[in-house]
Amino acid sequence: MNDLSRKKGFFFVTTGAICWGMGGTVAQKLFQEFEISVDWLVSVRLLTAGFLLLMISCIKNNHSHVFGVWKNRKSAFQLVVFAIAGMLAVQYTYMASIKHGNAAVATLLQYLSPVMIIVYLLLRKQSIFTRQDVITVLLALGGCFFLLTNGSISQLSVSVSAVVWGVLSGVAAAFYTLYAVPLIKKYSSLVIVGWSMVIGGNVMSFIHPPWEASSLSPITWGYIVFVIIFGTMLAFWFYVESLQSLLPKETSLLGSLEPLAAVITTVVWLKEPFGFYQWMGTACIIGLVLLLTRTKQASSETTLSA
Repeated sequence: MNDLSRKKGFFFVTTGAICWGMGGTVAQKLFQEFEISVDWLVSVRLLTAGFLLLMISCIKNNHSHVFGVWKNRKSAFQLVVFAIAGMLAVQYTYMASIKHGNAAVATLLQYLSPVMIIVYLLLRKQSIFTRQDVITVLLALGGCFFLLTNGSISQLSVSVSAVVWGVLSGVAAAFYTLYAVPLIKKYSSLVIVGWSMVIGGNVMSFIHPPWEASSLSPITWGYIVFVIIFGTMLAFWFYVESLQSLLPKETSLLGSLEPLAAVITTVVWLKEPFGFYQWMGTACIIGLVLLLTRTKQASSETTLSA
């Protein structure tokens, strides 16, 4: 794998993570200040973002390219599994954790996913636990902890529901990262992400139809559009696109830029203070990025096959 391909991968995953982190902050504002339903927001953002991605794919390629995945029975089945157990699960569990707690705790719990991925690959004997794995996991978890708690365990005191949804979000994120690999190697990431969002959105529509919405103000719609375009469409598209150039565990670990984006958004937009331990967390995340961008892909490592 050449350097240009890896640089593209790093660009996609970092941009996607930043968009996802900012989207989480905006979503928290929608839940807490505007009392938007989690079910409604998930169904609307998935359906809208999914259709937009499929439209972009049609413009870039053709209709047969978009519908090609449905012509293969095995690929179609994998897509449906990915859409429900991956895309929808990540979206809903993360948003539910924010709703019942806050974006900080939800993000921290979701970032258990790199550890889950590394353990899974070890159990499948598809990877060995290297010194770099130890350093990157410690940087990712340590950075997330300091960024989101400012060094105080007491700030993690949230409802049991928030913790449960947050842990499930980490599991879903790990599954999402690993399961997407064979699909995006065979089909366009635009197609896979687009269809998975449309499928997930349709499933949520049975629970809360997107057309059943109360009267919303223009500013509320502005926040919703931001969550759909940046916090959903671009975030997921770029994240999955990065899997074509990077290892799943690299993509998941670099996704730790999400909490950094969330903290910066909170400081600038919500005017909250930024403490000493949070700056330590920032240093950990930057160190993680520098470590992974300087390290070449090990030839002995393999990614998950279908």
